Amino acid sequence: MFAVIKTGGRQYRVVPDDVLEIGKIAGEVGTIVQLGEVLVLGGDTPVLGAPTVAGASVAAEVLQHKRGPKVIAFKKRRRKHSKRKRGYRDEITMLRITEILADGKAPTIGPRPKKEKVVKPAEGEGSDEAPKAATKKADSKKTSAKKAAAEAPAKEAPAKKAPAKKPAAKKAKSDD
Repeated sequence: MFAVIKTGGRQYRVVPDDVLEIGKIAGEVGTIVQLGEVLVLGGDTPVLGAPTVAGASVAAEVLQHKRGPKVIAFKKRRRKHSKRKRGYRDEITMLRITEILADGKAPTIGPRPKKEKVVKPAEGEGSDEAPKAATKKADSKKTSAKKAAAEAPAKEAPAKKAPAKKPAAKKAKSDD
């Protein structure tokens, strides 16, 4: 079974488990939204809407909200010293069609569970204490160096040397 839906001024032919990008619609990621403007319900006996099919809707899961590719509008009028560069990116919502509903039914399929990331334990789990001890040693070295610098008698700064004088440039004698 397929359906032709209208959203954002465009029409899409969809079947269950289709993933499509449409103009941004309201809905949190992972929720189910219903698209109510169904123009055609296809199958064994297609149903055409006038303009929409009464009681039909399409349920879809919101996968993500993102921005489309950058589009640059550059206009130039030759020999007029006139140019304009303007760009934009469309807001896009990615949907997965879960089911096509007829006769005013509610969606029966809920959002799909997210796959959990498998976190591998670090090699040698018991060795977590060793790096902590190493950082403590490094900290103690820093503090002991600071203490030693504070206890040492203050050294006198070396006297500044006078800048060296540049030799005077010899004047060239002219044979006039």
